Amino acid sequence: MKTSLVIMAAGMGSRFGGLKQIEPIGPHGEAIVDYSVADAIRAGFDEIVFIIKKEIEEDFKNTVGKRIEAKAPVKYVYQTMPDFRNKPLGTGDAVLACRDVVKNPFAVINADDYYGADAYKKIHEHLISEKDYAMVSYELSKTVSENGTVSRGVCKIKDGFLESVTEFKNIAKDNDFPKGTIVSMNFWGLNPSIFDELSKRLEVFKKTADLENDEFYIQAVISDMIKEGCARVRVLKTRDRWYGVTYKEDKAEVVRAIRKFTAEGKYE
Repeated sequence: MKTSLVIMAAGMGSRFGGLKQIEPIGPHGEAIVDYSVADAIRAGFDEIVFIIKKEIEEDFKNTVGKRIEAKAPVKYVYQTMPDFRNKPLGTGDAVLACRDVVKNPFAVINADDYYGADAYKKIHEHLISEKDYAMVSYELSKTVSENGTVSRGVCKIKDGFLESVTEFKNIAKDNDFPKGTIVSMNFWGLNPSIFDELSKRLEVFKKTADLENDEFYIQAVISDMIKEGCARVRVLKTRDRWYGVTYKEDKAEVVRAIRKFTAEGKYE
């Protein structure tokens, strides 16, 4: 069975400034997404689908795209900007943009998040053997920043399945959450059945939301589907640490981690 890795790269990093997705992290100018793709290919994914904005197409294809196309089949889809706001509608709208391109089970990730090789192995195994949706989860303590607060979706899990995700903002490294608290980092395992749900719920969103400010999140759609009993989401736990550049100062830690993984032979 074929599987696709869908990479959401249409968002701009407002707190970091500029295109986080193209920020060089590795010794030869690699971005975080280069390492994500390497892990995904090793895990068995067959193709890469980038969701980008048309405005960054040339820069993206000339940097990240060129490198990835040498390693795996690549497709591009474009998240369009609605007339009534100056930013995309959100991650749910981004995934829906893949409807005409993705025809098989797929994983969804953020372009600027480093998830670790174990996550890709686990979600690929799930996609080729199970029909339920899936989510890779992380311990909260392995996702916080030394340089400021973060927002995280805290998970409630029952019998290995996701019950709910509650968004908490302004989480510092030292916080009051219990040890072992599990969070979602937007790493989903889905199949094309999600597209009808996204389309239907996007129409409701457009009629009921504050369209200038509200976001149509994939996480919110999946949470609603769980509550309504029309989806089950298997929680796949990884012991790996998540890395990302929420703040400019976070980059040094990511560079150190990649250097260490490269020295250990995980990457060339």
